[in-house]
Amino acid sequence: MPSEWLRRAQGDLALAKAPLPSGGFYEDLAFHAQQAAEKAVKAVYRAKSLEFRYTHDIGQLLAGLTKRGVPIPERVQDAVALTDFAWEARYPGLGELLSEAGYRRAVSIAEKVVDWAVNLVEESS
Repeated sequence: MPSEWLRRAQGDLALAKAPLPSGGFYEDLAFHAQQAAEKAVKAVYRAKSLEFRYTHDIGQLLAGLTKRGVPIPERVQDAVALTDFAWEARYPGLGELLSEAGYRRAVSIAEKVVDWAVNLVEESS
């Protein structure tokens, strides 16, 4: 159900916004921002009765929606940048440490994607 996917997206968004714990990394919070956006996009697939590939690649997921006639606003298209947080940014040596500003941008993008998905799911109900 789309609503279940949205609840999970909102839960990940809440985790992404949690205060950085002592010894924690912004990359780990940004992972939850990525997960929020990914699950929100998948909620849209479910709301439109479309199948999706189980992937963390938000760009592929958005391209699939576009191909099926679902318009993707630019603010949502920005979520493509979150894909790296699914895995690459969380492993030592594969990327630079994420700054607080980069983390805040990731959360902002995820919020926009979740809001977009909530509106589309409500429209489809």
